[in-house]
Amino acid sequence: MTQTYPTAEKAAELLERVRVRRPRVHCLMNTVVQKFTADGITVIGAIPSMTSSPDEIADFVSKADVLTVNLGTLDAERRNVIERAVEIANDAGKPWILDPVHCDYSPSRLAFARTLIARRPSVVRGNKAEMALIGKTGDILGIETGAADQLTDGTRSVTVRNGHRWMAEVTGTGCLSGGVIAAFLTVEPDALAAATAALAATGVAAEQAAEFARGPGSFGVAFLDTLSALTPEALRKAARIDHDH
Repeated sequence: MTQTYPTAEKAAELLERVRVRRPRVHCLMNTVVQKFTADGITVIGAIPSMTSSPDEIADFVSKADVLTVNLGTLDAERRNVIERAVEIANDAGKPWILDPVHCDYSPSRLAFARTLIARRPSVVRGNKAEMALIGKTGDILGIETGAADQLTDGTRSVTVRNGHRWMAEVTGTGCLSGGVIAAFLTVEPDALAAATAALAATGVAAEQAAEFARGPGSFGVAFLDTLSALTPEALRKAARIDHDH
């Protein structure tokens, strides 16, 4: 059977579909990056919500199209809210994404991340150290972010080579990218295609932002500007997507 791989053309198509649909993305996001992530989700064309209130989580996840779970700034109450949110998303058949932030720092956080992965998120996204501990995710899409983003669903492997080094110097660019991946999951059932398109979009926007920025501070602002202005045609031309046959 011939495998289908994501392309720059597909990425451009999905960007356009996100902006037409304007999906609702509920984020259980670490408190350090909530505004930056919400801004990124908004400028890509989606609608973010960020509450982690135990009294409200059921209502917000029920109204959302997709859920993104980030394990930064984790505490006992947030763990309970995450478990409830994942249960609601799974019961409704909604996609959700897990970012196991700093699971390489804390054994209890790593154990919690593995418990959540057993509940089958659509995507697990982390840096090299985090994903090394998480290990292979089988047929769940695993993403290792870095200078080049590496994605695999256990059968197909893709590398996205867009981005800029200043992304690593602005807190929250990875979390923002996770929110954008979540938005793309609402318009594309193939998680590999959705995540590839999202990472290409944020990577191309970062490259464009670096042309105007003087350093990490101005880069963060320029990144939101270029992500907002990114056109499907520009993404089609600039996306650098490699795959293994």
